[in-house]
Amino acid sequence: MKKAVVMGSFDDLRARDFRFLEEASKLGNLHVLLWSDETIQQVEGQQPKFPQAERMYILQALRYVAGVTLVTGPVERDAIPHVDTIQPDVWVVDEKNDTGPKRAYCAAHGIAYHVVAEDVLRRFPAASIEIEADEDGTPRKKVVVTGSFDWLHSGHVRFFEETAALGDLYVVVGHDDNIRLLKGEGHPLFPQNERRYMVQSIRYVKQALISSGHGWVDAEPEIARIKPDIYAVNEDGDRPEKRAFCEAHGLEYVVLKRLPKAGLPPRQSTALRGF
Repeated sequence: MKKAVVMGSFDDLRARDFRFLEEASKLGNLHVLLWSDETIQQVEGQQPKFPQAERMYILQALRYVAGVTLVTGPVERDAIPHVDTIQPDVWVVDEKNDTGPKRAYCAAHGIAYHVVAEDVLRRFPAASIEIEADEDGTPRKKVVVTGSFDWLHSGHVRFFEETAALGDLYVVVGHDDNIRLLKGEGHPLFPQNERRYMVQSIRYVKQALISSGHGWVDAEPEIARIKPDIYAVNEDGDRPEKRAFCEAHGLEYVVLKRLPKAGLPPRQSTALRGF
């Protein structure tokens, strides 16, 4: 299969960035050449918002990404840095980063060049994923988690990674009106379709849906459809309403400690608003 490459800082990843990576992955196995903290300082004249280990962790968690290589030292914006293990077939950029020198570089090196149109990056398609069974034909355990996931960060990714170890993971993303009801005006920062799309992009997530109920158990209609075995929350998301709901419906209720991936800083969406 062809190998597609993208390059950059990938700092403070949002839905548009995820869409770009998804589109790039359609052109071949996608490899991200990720600028190190030092390289970002050299190229952009400032430190990234998020350290290289955290940026790499999130990129590696995306279902569209086949591999990530950290690029250190000086780089040129309009040339692909040399990496021994990567011989790219196509360089993918978005419209904002399309330049004549990039096109000339690819032409001189026999590399295809592809520009992802900006209007494509504003669409957030829903994925349809079938429920799978274990190798012996028995259904896998199903786990449901709920939340707003309004500013998706490495703590969320770690939570998905941990809960996916319990079974196939279904994430119910709170709809806009309910987030506003629970958290007040100014919430959410991002519309429900974008939040659902970002959650769905994480490789640990089997399927992401948007809730249609209200209150702390706004996912009740979706839970009725999914029929999970386990409802998992972290310590911050533990609510009496959720415990009572699980007791009434015969669901196992699992509370996980809120711990970051080893070596990464703890993150909270509230603290990242406007970061």
